[in-house]
Amino acid sequence: MTENTTGTITDDLNALLDILPQRMRQTLDANNKDLGILLEIVIDLGRIPFARFAGGKLTLSEEPVSQSDIDTITSSVSAFGGDNRAGIERTLHRISAIRNRRGKIIGLTCRVGRAVFGTVDIIRDVIEENKSILILGRPGVGKTTKLREAARILSDEFDKRVVIVDTSNEIGGDGDVPHPAIGAARRMQVSEPAKQHAVMIEAVENHMPEVVVIDEIGTEEEAFAARTIAERGVRLIATAHGNSPENLLMNPTLSDLVGGVQAVTLSDEEAKRRGTQKTVLERKAPPTFDTVIEILEQDKLAIHRDIGDVVDKLLRGAAPRPEIRVRNVAGKIEVVQKQHIPEDENREKREEVKTPKEHGDGHIMRIFTYGLSRERLDRAIREMRLPAYICKDVKDADVLITLKAHERRNVLPVQDARRNDVPVFVVKSNTYAQIRAVMKNIFRVADPNPEDEEETALREALAAADEVERTGGEVALKPANAYIRKLQHELIQRLGKKSRSAGEEPERYIVVFE
Repeated sequence: MTENTTGTITDDLNALLDILPQRMRQTLDANNKDLGILLEIVIDLGRIPFARFAGGKLTLSEEPVSQSDIDTITSSVSAFGGDNRAGIERTLHRISAIRNRRGKIIGLTCRVGRAVFGTVDIIRDVIEENKSILILGRPGVGKTTKLREAARILSDEFDKRVVIVDTSNEIGGDGDVPHPAIGAARRMQVSEPAKQHAVMIEAVENHMPEVVVIDEIGTEEEAFAARTIAERGVRLIATAHGNSPENLLMNPTLSDLVGGVQAVTLSDEEAKRRGTQKTVLERKAPPTFDTVIEILEQDKLAIHRDIGDVVDKLLRGAAPRPEIRVRNVAGKIEVVQKQHIPEDENREKREEVKTPKEHGDGHIMRIFTYGLSRERLDRAIREMRLPAYICKDVKDADVLITLKAHERRNVLPVQDARRNDVPVFVVKSNTYAQIRAVMKNIFRVADPNPEDEEETALREALAAADEVERTGGEVALKPANAYIRKLQHELIQRLGKKSRSAGEEPERYIVVFE
């Protein structure tokens, strides 16, 4: 047992170390103080074996891996399934195989499985809301760990009938008797990954669960099965392939999980009112899940409580602003950003706001835009930390922002705004700098970042292209968000140079080369 700031960890680590060849085990035993952060052991035929830790890696032997080393390990674990995964009975460890063209195992990844008790406290209130939850995040960030503990809490503390659909025994561990970490939840094993969707339906039809827990929804059949389960009134808690609602929405296989997308043709009047083209994308159906949680880092996550509202905003070009929670260095949970109030809720509270207010007075300002980039406006609101959101109807707005050309033509939204005594603000052009400046004027605040970020980033890209022209080498730019990187890519292409993105969000950046 080891201790962690988030709670008690049980990892049954000796069970994993016992299957290793003796020389590798001895090296790990000599580094006993680091075993609490051991992630996996990598063993490839003819190569030096190593262990990967949270802070680096350790060579386990100077002697290359032999076929007998691999056979020693595979003989000590369960049979490998169609997904090339095996396990160790009554543990959460996962052994994944690499095979040659003839099907012989020539490599192994031995991943440490840990049940972490207490890690789910950062979203415990969300789990208790009795809504379906979809968890997103990159591999290794802790999705399955939170899923496992959610199943334990709901089955043990709330006495819910919980059934886990366990592909590759990821959640409940290897063997017929599940790991104690899932509490009283029942576990249905999936013989082959391709049959997961069928077992999901079987769980509902045969065992009357109140909650179904699923790890890694990844196919169209599984997405359809999830919708079928939700329509039967059964709560779902699941993970899926994807890092954010945006890329999930753009994934044709899984977009139905958040409502799907369809093209709709608007009337001329409606297109003018919205300030869009006649053909727009809209949500096709109610989402399968009520809430989406993005695990950004191990102790930092974003909560989208009304994913239908979030998808609607995304399709209108507005970036979502979820609730963001972190666990601080003292182990306490903080909300560092609150989610916008959905536009169909708390209307009475919003009606109290009639005129523009000074920034910081506690009111949330409703902004209607016409002909303006919603993405850039939302970015300004987010980066300047202004208490505002973009509303759907000018009649609900506290202010209207439009382009000077539209204001001169006195278009219908401008007429409606003036008729309802809604102040009208204009910008000369649809640039981020202009939009930021008008927001500074509306809220009467000093701009915390007066320099135009777009202009700075483009100057940096231009200088990098010049340097590549002189030296013929490569130049890495500073990390930037996706929108800025897109502008940089376009500029570099116009300059006759090449570029590629590198690194992980939020430190992703562009490299310029010939």
